[in-house]
Amino acid sequence: MTALDQRPANLPRSRACEALGLSRTGTYPRAHRPRRQPPMPQPRALSEPERQAVRDLLHSEAYVDDSVRVVHAKELNCGRTLASVSTIYRILRADAETPERRRQRPAQRHAIPRLSVNAPNQAWTWDITKLPTFTPRWYLNLYVILDLFSRYPIAWMISTKENAALAKHLFTHALTSLEIDEGQLIVHQDRGAPMIAHSYHELLESFGVKRSYSRPRVSNDNAFSESQFKTMKYSPSYPGRFHGDADAREWVSRFMLDYENRPHEGLAFYTPADVFHGRVDAVYALRAAALEQHWIAHPARYPRGRPTAKRPPEVVSINPVTDGATEVLEAQLPTDMAYEYEAVTVPALGDVA
Repeated sequence: MTALDQRPANLPRSRACEALGLSRTGTYPRAHRPRRQPPMPQPRALSEPERQAVRDLLHSEAYVDDSVRVVHAKELNCGRTLASVSTIYRILRADAETPERRRQRPAQRHAIPRLSVNAPNQAWTWDITKLPTFTPRWYLNLYVILDLFSRYPIAWMISTKENAALAKHLFTHALTSLEIDEGQLIVHQDRGAPMIAHSYHELLESFGVKRSYSRPRVSNDNAFSESQFKTMKYSPSYPGRFHGDADAREWVSRFMLDYENRPHEGLAFYTPADVFHGRVDAVYALRAAALEQHWIAHPARYPRGRPTAKRPPEVVSINPVTDGATEVLEAQLPTDMAYEYEAVTVPALGDVA
């Protein structure tokens, strides 16, 4: 007799099990279950000689490269059949002969892209997004190149097509207008058809531009371009659909002008134009002076002491290293370089008109 059976009559089984650390459902006596009998043999099953005949047929030189259904059909055409298709597959599964026999592409392993920059024009990121129109199943394509460090829109273009020729046109105009030196720039992109085209690769190599690619089906690897597209399509003035390329180009032009001059949260609320054109120090001085004056006038409103103005991050990264190390591009620009040019708006090609 167990301690559970010796409990007082007024003590519930659940309370006793809780005190003993037992599961209540496991303390009840279990009925004796008879041992499971082995399965009865299937009277319609193929005998071992018949199963071997199926194996020999499938391993024969005439059928060694054919599928089970093709073998079954050819045998029927000759007036013969040894077993059904499902029975043949059952025999093959028992012999572990059902895996794919054709050569398969091995699993692809793509390195995690890691970029870190500390000045404009060290790395660009770009992508293409679809703009719906009022015509069913007709979309426009918006190409946008962003500077990774400042989020400044370097160049953009609208077209009815998406191909490498248009990407080459866009980058040729942007690289020549900004006079990018050889080895200075890395361009980061996903693996869309225009981005992996050989003609596009050859263009970047001719300018001495390195390439970086996102991993397949990993949108976070190109988060800066994806975020800019979301900002655009979730803006209050976004129409949702456009009447045509001229309508879309007019709206995107206004948005890009506003975007480059609007405070950006990722830049400590400096504008992309301030960071790209080297105006951070001037804006920082204005912010610091305004905070200092307000602190002097109302010190009680700052229980933590004198406020300090923030600066944009010194390093901007794609997939930064987590162990504290920093991977910086080989080609560095001086942080005090002045920029006197504006964003390049590439005109539409003839096929857009």
